[in-house]
Amino acid sequence: MNTLENIKKTMTEKVDPLLEQHFGSSTITGYENDILYIKLQGACASCPSAQDTVNDVIREIVMNDHPEVKDVVLDTSVDQDLIDFAKELLSKKK
Repeated sequence: MNTLENIKKTMTEKVDPLLEQHFGSSTITGYENDILYIKLQGACASCPSAQDTVNDVIREIVMNDHPEVKDVVLDTSVDQDLIDFAKELLSKKK
């Protein structure tokens, strides 16, 4: 198993069960230069404590299991599909 597969396993087995308790989950959006980028989903995506969850919980779990990971960063970008959907809705209102 390569590093990213091992990280995915950690996310699935250790992180997601914690997020599921709050009706959320996570998705890895990238892994570059030993930095893991993740998005929170479900109720966790809009939680005011999302950044704290990444900083205080997820980062610790991932970096303890994978010392090669230098940081875990919350990806707050907006999905292009959502932008396209919003544009479609707005164009129908004209």
